[in-house]
Order: sequence, then structure tokens, then C-alpha cells
Amino acid sequence: MVGPPIVGLHDHVSDGPTFLINEHAAHVADIAIDRVDVEVHHSLAATQIGIILQVRADLKHPPLIALGFGDKYKLVKAFQKGGHIVGMCGDGANDAPALRQAQIGIAVSTATDVAKSAAGMVLTKSGLAGIVASVKEGRVIFQRILTYTLNSITKKIVQVLFLAVGLIMTGHAILTPMPMVLIMITGDFLGMSLTTKNVRPSPTPNAWKIGQLTIAGVSMGIDELVFCASTLAFGLYPRHFDMDTLRTLTFVVIVFGNQATTYTNRERRRLWSTRPSSWLIASSVGDVLMASTLAIAGITMKPLPVSMVVGTLVAACVFAVILDSVKVPVFRRLGIT
Repeated sequence: MVGPPIVGLHDHVSDGPTFLINEHAAHVADIAIDRVDVEVHHSLAATQIGIILQVRADLKHPPLIALGFGDKYKLVKAFQKGGHIVGMCGDGANDAPALRQAQIGIAVSTATDVAKSAAGMVLTKSGLAGIVASVKEGRVIFQRILTYTLNSITKKIVQVLFLAVGLIMTGHAILTPMPMVLIMITGDFLGMSLTTKNVRPSPTPNAWKIGQLTIAGVSMGIDELVFCASTLAFGLYPRHFDMDTLRTLTFVVIVFGNQATTYTNRERRRLWSTRPSSWLIASSVGDVLMASTLAIAGITMKPLPVSMVVGTLVAACVFAVILDSVKVPVFRRLGIT
């Protein structure tokens, strides 16, 4: 007896999933993850993408191959119970519960209105490449915010404490209102230009670690405080500058010291790992030229010898390199990446 004809159908996997997996695997290679757990509907599709289905031992509900209506939602919940941050990508109405439950639900461009409403992000182009681009862009933005916050903590620490240390060393206020305003102006230009800095996205998901961030900022601030106080002591004792000249020196050393810590704070690795943005370089050159011109010409302050201004700038550059060598192990120990 001859049965009805059987026709085999095969839905070829597009390039999108393969690109997504390869990009993701390359992006987390630095933390020694040797597999990627992906929800797939068929082992053949997994083979084409280039992954092997594995059962997670730390999940109460292992990944499912034949997924029913509510199984995707249960799978997301299982990953979350295991301590994972879950992203879910879907296109149909049956995906809506899982898209809503996941920390980040992603609806593809051809998804139903229900799926798009449940998702936190909707791709505007076909394929899955937009997921990788979104993750990278999010990590870039986070790194810029992290740098700005770290830089702000550092500057607040050094400026407040340096005023107190200077008062103890000289018995007088080491800054008058006008230099303080100029320091704030130069610092604001530098801080705003940090938003344009070249950033390499971090290899792992980011999280706010306020305690570690504060410790890192205080550490950098104290290091700059030592540099500023040492320069002030050099002008006070070997050079025997009068009080007005010391105030000018204080203005110069704070501006130059802020330059050094800004360039060390902008990178989690060595400061020369990435090229600074053009705006940051232009802002630095403008700040240094303005501070040097005002100090040497004696505009709104007592003139400072050219040799002292140049020497302070060179010392700030050396300080930046030394501070960078200290920063790398400290940041690594605090988990700031």
C-alpha cells in the first residue's frame, strides 16, 4: 500500500542570527565564556548558526526545544531566577508575555502590534544586526556617563581639600574669587568635551557600582591633591614666592592637574589606549593656553615666571603618566571596566 506523498520542507536560517551570535561571542571573549545559550526551535537551526544546545544546570527549568505558548515566558523567568539579565527578541503575539517579562524586550521590524507594544525596543530594519548595534551604543553611552561622573568626583575632592591644605600651609586663602571662576570655566569646557570622547564599549554588561566609583574618584582626587600640594610647597619654600604669586601658581596647578586627571579618567585602561576626540584636544589646548597667558601676562592675577608655568605643565604630564600606572590596577581591583 502506497501512502500519501511526503514533502520535506526546510526553512533556511538567515544571516542575522549567525551574525548576532558571532558578534556576541566576540564581545564577551575577554571573560572566558565558552558557549552562548540561545533559545532555538530546532537542532538543525542551531547547527547552521554554529552553536550546540546545552542544558543549563543552574536553571530550574532547562531551555526548551519545542516551545509552546507560555514556554517562552517560563524560560525568561527561569533565566531571571538564575540571576541573569535577560533580553528577549520576538515577533508574534505569543511572544508578548516574554517580551514584557524580560529586562529588555526586542521586537523585530515585522512584528505584530501586540509584540511591539510589549517590547521595550523595536528594530526599524530587517534582521537582528540592530540588537548588536543597540547594545554597543548603550555601553558607549554608559562609559561616557561613567567618565563624567568619575571626573566630577575627582575634581570636587581635590578642589575642596586643596583649599584647606593651602590655608594650612600658607595661613591665607590660596584662591580669590576671580581665579576660582576661571577654574570653573576651564573645567566646564573640559567636562563638556568629554561627551565627545572616543569610547570602546565594555566587553561585559555594565552596572552602576556607586561604592567602587566613589572610592576610585576619591583615590584619583587624593593623588591630584598630592601633586597640587607638592607644587605649592615648591613655590612656597625653595622659591619663596609671595602670597599673590602663590595664588597664581595655585590657579595654574589646578588647571594643569585637572588636565592630567581628565585624561587618565577617560580610559579604564592606559590613557593612550584610544585617541582623544578632536573636541577634547581642542578644549585642552584652549585651557592650557588661556591659563598660561593669564598667569604669564599677569591678567587679573600677579605674573608668574615663564619657567614656572612651563615646569608645572611638564610636571603635570609626568604626573599623568605616573597616575595612569596607579589607576589601571586600582580600577581593575574595583571592577570598573
